[in-house]
Amino acid sequence: MKIESAVRILAGTMILISLALTYWISPWGLILAAFVGVNLIQSALTGFCPAEMIFRKLGIGQ
Repeated sequence: MKIESAVRILAGTMILISLALTYWISPWGLILAAFVGVNLIQSALTGFCPAEMIFRKLGIGQ
């Protein structure tokens, strides 16, 4: 699996978890979705992605 695919899977999973938290627990679950969105924009603009660094250390996407 490419590292880009792993990052997209992680982001999508976090968004779905955020929606579930918002639906069943509290509207504050949307903070997680906002964090993921801001991180995706920041990574596109700067090229720095913390998730990508973690995946590389774990050996995913090599």
